[in-house]
Amino acid sequence: MKISFVKPGLPVTGVVVVTAIAGGKLSASAAMLDKIAGGAIRRAILGSNFKGNKGQTLNLLAPAGGRLDRVMLVGLGKVIDITDLEMQKLGGRIYAGTQQVKKGLVTIVLDAVTGAKMSASEMASEIAFGANLRSYRFDKYKTKLKPDNKPTIKTLSIACAGFINARKKYISLSKIADGVFFTRDLVSEPPNILYPDTLAKQAKTLEKLGLKVQVLGESQMKRLGMGALLGVGQGSVRESRLVVMEWNGGSKSKGKIAQPVAFVGKGVTFDTGGISIKPSAGMEDMKWDMGGSAVVIGLMKALAGRQAKVNAVGVVGLVENMPGGNAQRPGDVVTSMSGQTIEVLNTDAEGRLVLADALHYTNERFKPKFMVNLATLTGAIIVSLGSHHAGLFSNNDQLCEKLTRAGEDVEERLWRLPLSDAYDKMINSQIADMQNIGGRGAGSITAAQFLQRFVGKTPWAHLDIAGVTWSKSDQPTVPKGGTAFGVRLLDRLVANNYES
Repeated sequence: MKISFVKPGLPVTGVVVVTAIAGGKLSASAAMLDKIAGGAIRRAILGSNFKGNKGQTLNLLAPAGGRLDRVMLVGLGKVIDITDLEMQKLGGRIYAGTQQVKKGLVTIVLDAVTGAKMSASEMASEIAFGANLRSYRFDKYKTKLKPDNKPTIKTLSIACAGFINARKKYISLSKIADGVFFTRDLVSEPPNILYPDTLAKQAKTLEKLGLKVQVLGESQMKRLGMGALLGVGQGSVRESRLVVMEWNGGSKSKGKIAQPVAFVGKGVTFDTGGISIKPSAGMEDMKWDMGGSAVVIGLMKALAGRQAKVNAVGVVGLVENMPGGNAQRPGDVVTSMSGQTIEVLNTDAEGRLVLADALHYTNERFKPKFMVNLATLTGAIIVSLGSHHAGLFSNNDQLCEKLTRAGEDVEERLWRLPLSDAYDKMINSQIADMQNIGGRGAGSITAAQFLQRFVGKTPWAHLDIAGVTWSKSDQPTVPKGGTAFGVRLLDRLVANNYES
């Protein structure tokens, strides 16, 4: 779908979308179209429940005598409802309601709203962003897709005053969407196609955007002492990988690159649970246990794509957790890169082992301002928060506040859970420095306590995204499937706080 911004005015063909505010008051363009149609729009409103509230739509037949196919009237709600998030949702709803238009052309005609904090051009760019986000599909393996299941929309045009400004702003937003789509693609791929080596190669493609990408193999990780990460993947015929992505778009000090911000992702490309094998029901979902790594890769694409003025590092540990003759056993003791020893009581608590070495490596090599790691880490977080919030754990209140605010800004919400010495004691081991599980209670918290042992004094936050990585239903800007939760959140964290 091509998205364009054009001069104000009603189109002569295709589907036209016009607006009304709460109370059913038509915009100037909608009123003009109503006049052309002999009052048909107002009559349709009187015969319906349409009040112009946010989220409301009303579809009408096109006026007779013209070449328009259909008219869609959408509600903007009250003036206070006109925000960037609501405009994105509106764009998603418009796309969902017009994606199978006959002639492939949809034009949204936007007028400024008196008293609104957003101009027509600002509204236009956010509507376009939302429509783009909703347009995502993953159909690459469908060989017999029926025509009536395929979108036919080819061009979405938005007509408004200041259309050139709208176009400029949308360019940056479209780069964020590119990162979101890349993450959704990676999460959607089947595990026979996407495994540590092929996922690393996907990350390598970002070099064309100016990123520096380094891929470490098993021999290199062995030399570094990454026994925790390597232990997870030793039962698989697929070799493990560690991928390091660097974007140096920020300032330099005396010719040296300034201290970066860092993002670390869990990339278990398929998780059987290993010897502590999972039940068969639902195991197919474990293809997206690499969701944290996909978010980090998509974020790095977004930052590079929009030329973010920041120095950022993305590190992802990529493994496949399989049972086998060489698989890690419950009861094994491994030595992490930090030198700390770990008693592996449950091989299905593997993501924290991957992150232990990835976090320590990132901290030691880059000395970042902060580290944020993302992982589909625990089923316990789904029990706690469902699919509406990701779990947030941190050793730094300021970083926590910034993350929470960024999440609210893009509607990828976080809920902070506690960390304390009492929980930390639950992972003490009798024969090693720690064990990889803490028992049935507080499973998400003890997993976070485990990770905290590998970050030192660096400001750090852990996002447990197990409940928000995959959606079973459509949302206005998120079609069901991979959500890419975290890409927009972390991009906003950077934009709000760390760009020079």
